[in-house]
Amino acid sequence: MLTRIVKMTFEPQNIHSFERIFEASKPAILGFPGCSHVSLLQDTADPRVYFTYSKWESEAHLQAYRESAFFRSVWSRTKALFSEKPQAWSLMEVTPATQGL
Repeated sequence: MLTRIVKMTFEPQNIHSFERIFEASKPAILGFPGCSHVSLLQDTADPRVYFTYSKWESEAHLQAYRESAFFRSVWSRTKALFSEKPQAWSLMEVTPATQGL
């Protein structure tokens, strides 16, 4: 299972537009093969900062989504609203070995 976190910072006047784009896109994202979760989080210290948090069966599923026409359309509308360059992380859950326990 792969977790994808994307940090985005918006111009204050663009926040409402981004929230509308996300809400309209969320059902389609969840409909992509391999996507089991997607949510939107807002920073408590800076309301201009949002994170998307999504779960994917594999890197290949995430890449197929990122290469889709749907993603390109949503991303082009979203990136026009940024005030800073976005950051993204792909993470795998780690289960440490329990040696000696």
